[in-house]
Amino acid sequence: MAADGQRSPYQCWAAAYPLHEVRPITLGEHDAASPPRLALRWLLKRTRRITDQLDMAYAQPGRHWLTDETEHERALAHLALGTAYQLTLHDENTRYVLVAYPRGAAS
Repeated sequence: MAADGQRSPYQCWAAAYPLHEVRPITLGEHDAASPPRLALRWLLKRTRRITDQLDMAYAQPGRHWLTDETEHERALAHLALGTAYQLTLHDENTRYVLVAYPRGAAS
């Protein structure tokens, strides 16, 4: 919720989906105020935390994404147009899903 009691325009979340588990593990949730750049900032921070804990080979795609300005602009365009943006990383046992979406959009 925003400070004025209104719902923030963007919802963000991250979850880990371990192999052979029934339920995901929530890694974080965040209500981001406008503009969409604040949702992207949360995705960047959470991606950095996840990649810092992965072995180098598995961390490489996330580290590349962290520096990919073109992909960041694409994420912002999706959010501004009312579409969810998802990033998926993985290692040998777990899939990590990070999502930001405008409220009212399908997650």
